[in-house]
Amino acid sequence: MDKENHSKKLVVISILSLLLFIVIWEIICKAGLIDPVFMPAPSKIFARAVKLIGNGDLMAHTLASTRRVMVGFMISSMVAIPFGIFLGSSRIFMAICDPFISLLRPLPSMSWIPLSLLWLGITETQKYSIVFMGSFAPSLLYIIEATKSIDPLLIRAARNLGASKLDVMREVILPGALPQIISGLKVMLGIAWTCIISAELVAAREGLGFMIMNGKEYFQTDTVMLGMVMISLTVMVIDVVFKKFERRLLPWTR
Repeated sequence: MDKENHSKKLVVISILSLLLFIVIWEIICKAGLIDPVFMPAPSKIFARAVKLIGNGDLMAHTLASTRRVMVGFMISSMVAIPFGIFLGSSRIFMAICDPFISLLRPLPSMSWIPLSLLWLGITETQKYSIVFMGSFAPSLLYIIEATKSIDPLLIRAARNLGASKLDVMREVILPGALPQIISGLKVMLGIAWTCIISAELVAAREGLGFMIMNGKEYFQTDTVMLGMVMISLTVMVIDVVFKKFERRLLPWTR
């Protein structure tokens, strides 16, 4: 009970610190210490949000970006998780694939945009591919390292007790590696957002990246700031959902 009360106090402190920051920001802007062209007041950003909510644009842009991130990220995870566990469990196949992983890992998502536009055009598939290519190699490395971190003594003990390779994978490797895999995927979800915003800044007709670029073109700094705020809020909501999923999937880590 004390731990729960302490957690609630920390949440209240975090909310109050955020509100204090917003109030100071508003006061500085109202005092004319910052040019609104470069940094609009929170009230201006809120007014822009109300306007865009009213005509439906804000929700449309937010849902478009969220859909692209989640589809690309889920495809990347579905491929990276089994492949990474397999490579982390096999030194031979890791040696075969390591040169290709090393070639893909340093490439930023922006470097894939010209080729993806050439291959797929300005389509939703192109946006999914950018998220996939930007998050696949780093996710794969997280999963490989998580699999390698399993204590070999545990694997040998399971085998000595008569466990098959499938049993070792299901009862030893997966439960041991899953917490690190989930932590790595949470980091990669943030990178996936970076990927999609980069893609939308260059070639898109909707999305938060498109909204930010459109605001920049018309010198609407409040629109640019609103887009940035919506990215942060959306990631926070997804992170809360991710944590609830993690608690259900990994009850032994509570």
